[in-house]
Amino acid sequence: MLTILKHNLKRIGSLVLVLASGHLFAQTLTITDNPVAAMLDSLASQRILEKALAKPSYTKTNKYKYAEDSVPRFEDFVYESRLAKLDAGSPFDLVYNPHVKGFIELYAVRKRTLVSRVLGLSQLYYPIFEEVFDKHNLPLELKHLAVIESALNPVARSRVGATGLWQFMYPTGKMYGLNVTSYIDERSSVYKATEAAAQYLKALYSMFGDLQMVLAANNAGPGTISKAIRRSGGKKTYWEIRPYLPLETQSYVPAFIAANYVMNYSVEHNLYASSPKKTYFEVDTVIVKEPMSFEQISQSLDVPIEDIIYFNPQYRKNVIPEGGHTLTLPKAKIGVFISNEQTIYANIKSQQVATGSDAIVIKEIQKTHVVKSGEKLSTIARKYGVTVADLRSWNFIGRNGIRPGKKLLVYVKQDVSQPAVKTANPTTSTQLANKQSTDSLATKKVAENTMQKQIKTHTVRKGETLFGISKKYGISMDKLIELNGLKKNPQLIIGQKIKLVS
Repeated sequence: MLTILKHNLKRIGSLVLVLASGHLFAQTLTITDNPVAAMLDSLASQRILEKALAKPSYTKTNKYKYAEDSVPRFEDFVYESRLAKLDAGSPFDLVYNPHVKGFIELYAVRKRTLVSRVLGLSQLYYPIFEEVFDKHNLPLELKHLAVIESALNPVARSRVGATGLWQFMYPTGKMYGLNVTSYIDERSSVYKATEAAAQYLKALYSMFGDLQMVLAANNAGPGTISKAIRRSGGKKTYWEIRPYLPLETQSYVPAFIAANYVMNYSVEHNLYASSPKKTYFEVDTVIVKEPMSFEQISQSLDVPIEDIIYFNPQYRKNVIPEGGHTLTLPKAKIGVFISNEQTIYANIKSQQVATGSDAIVIKEIQKTHVVKSGEKLSTIARKYGVTVADLRSWNFIGRNGIRPGKKLLVYVKQDVSQPAVKTANPTTSTQLANKQSTDSLATKKVAENTMQKQIKTHTVRKGETLFGISKKYGISMDKLIELNGLKKNPQLIIGQKIKLVS
């Protein structure tokens, strides 16, 4: 759809370098308070990444033979020549100037440890970005935009409530099909949010017809860019209107250029990826047809809850609600889920029957609250049983807070309890009795012997193998494979029923 041509910003690049010693250089960012640095810092507080990402290996990829603690720095002409090489194959004008240099220093010197995490996360997310952008005929370099937006942190949240890899505000996300409720925030869904970002970037390109202007509009909004164009006397390129933009947006394109540089020249700066637990090519996705908690998924597939959270950042309360939502996990676990899907659903229900607990069907009703005089977000949150953070997520609430008459969207939870059906199944009763019996070793042995005589199936427990089950019941593995229609060396799942008799 887009016919992307290089623009004539290179003529302006030299002008910027001349002016850098004067007015424009004075506006060079104080990196300390910059949102780009803040997003990088957000990775440090993500404890889950400590398990998901291993420390980078210096020995395997250190082709320049740097010492492990070496922090290489280069002359300006080196940065300029490297960016020129990237620029030759890019539809973006990747110019080098003091503003860009400031962000290269941020990435390659000041925030090195966190950039290693970004490099590791890119192995999981970049292939998804490339797939989506290629589908929409957008430049693949846009994948680096997520580095400055969120530092590739899918649960990143800005001070004004923008959320996810692409930092969507609630209204814009809603406009592009990203739903936000108490249980799910699709702005943190990797694929859906990237699809929405592609559509939004295409819309911005149709407005401005210039990629650098698209980047600026993505940060400040198209209205702000239009005002800057008018104030500049009708100028149409980013570097020309830059002095008329907010300070944050003045840093946005230089940060994007620096991100392009560092992600391509990380090894030259002795920067290496924190190895991710799984890359994009090692995970898969499936639609979950019934509500279930992360704990139930963990028990059914023998996968740590931390892994489920890491691969499924869109779920806010460790629950996949009803409505056919996705589950992403390593391919082997997804394969087990698909092969045993109905068994997993049945086992979850049977556990609820065995424990006498109710199955909770999670539903929410969207309501509108009109703010009254004197009301605060905290009082409105208490009224509906939600949090202030929820209200901010669902509504565009700026620094000025709320005013009387403002309409707020509120999602009110409804728990529809489905009573568990009690059954008088003798096998289940025997299993429960055996489980609860702690009287003596003798009683336990009698109960186990009785169970083995009566039981016709075995429920797989954590750590069990088909070989162990065959030894326990004195049945050959070949017989069990034949009875249950299994493949050789099958991978069992927790809760799976294994037939013991024909």
